[in-house]
Amino acid sequence: MPNIKPVSDLRNYGEVLRDVAIGSPVFLTKNGHGRYAVLDIDEYKEYEKMLAWRKLQSDLDEGRHSGEKDGWIPADEVRAQLEARHRG
Repeated sequence: MPNIKPVSDLRNYGEVLRDVAIGSPVFLTKNGHGRYAVLDIDEYKEYEKMLAWRKLQSDLDEGRHSGEKDGWIPADEVRAQLEARHRG
């Protein structure tokens, strides 16, 4: 069951933080509506990794689609383009 508290409970933030655990964030409401989520830092780091993975997967899918649509570039040509970009 979600742990939901009014943002005014932050006056005693120690009690709010005591309820935060991995897999158990505390959701804070403002004027009766969800506004903030307080999560364990390790869970937040995993969230960031998941977002980065989704972005990478999207970029890879886009590249694959482009190759299928417009044709593939030979590996030696890709290598030359990357080396030229790296040089300058």
